[in-house]
Amino acid sequence: MKRRPVASTGIEISPLGLGTVKFGRNQGVKYPQGFELPSDREVRELLALAFDFGINLLDTAPAYGLSEERIGKLLPNSRHDWVIETKVGETFRAGESRFDFTAAGTRNSVENSLRLLKTDYLDMVLIHSDGDDVRILREEAALDTLLQMRQEGWVRAVGISSKTVEGALLAYELGCDVVMAAYNPVYTDELPVLEAAAEQGRAVLVKKAFASGHLDKLGGANPVEHALGFIFGQPGATSVVLGTINPQHLRENVAVALEVLGA
Repeated sequence: MKRRPVASTGIEISPLGLGTVKFGRNQGVKYPQGFELPSDREVRELLALAFDFGINLLDTAPAYGLSEERIGKLLPNSRHDWVIETKVGETFRAGESRFDFTAAGTRNSVENSLRLLKTDYLDMVLIHSDGDDVRILREEAALDTLLQMRQEGWVRAVGISSKTVEGALLAYELGCDVVMAAYNPVYTDELPVLEAAAEQGRAVLVKKAFASGHLDKLGGANPVEHALGFIFGQPGATSVVLGTINPQHLRENVAVALEVLGA
């Protein structure tokens, strides 16, 4: 898969990314079916398979339970072969989310992610929004702290996993390199984010491409092909983050993506 630039950061990522929430958390998630967390062997094999397919982007977060810790322990190949994107602002403990967008909370979160992931830098760090994007960006210290840590060399790119169009557009205005936005054939409200990214030379990581696993809602004879074709039809879509722990699903999704992309 031909890699794509993340704004002007020098980072290049595969058009498919591997979401890892299912590596570490199976409570309070919005998938249509429950699941057991994979074994260490299964995680290691899935990461190796993703790498073999040309996927270099891993999406993780403190709110994904054990995900960061397991990636740090099980990541195959060299750390420099991967682009790791994690988040700040949200943690998940005892069945509920807690949010902290303070300067100290943000810096502590980045430092903890560095420790768990066993790395001395993070490629991308996004603010894990609680839904009040504009207030977080304008009134909290998370973004300023991340921009400072980017200057210090701990973080290569900064952004937000947003919940609103207004918040995502503001993030670009305030100096963010990348936004994670939801977009699929049955949810197009955040299209202006992708359009702005294309116009401004920024990056978008697309989440909820398959409507959180509700493929029956997407339409088309092949819902996966329909969704990926629809999303990649937008030039602002840098990479689609797909969360799976099923090797066969990963194989099928990669095959469809290669066909859609003409690669």
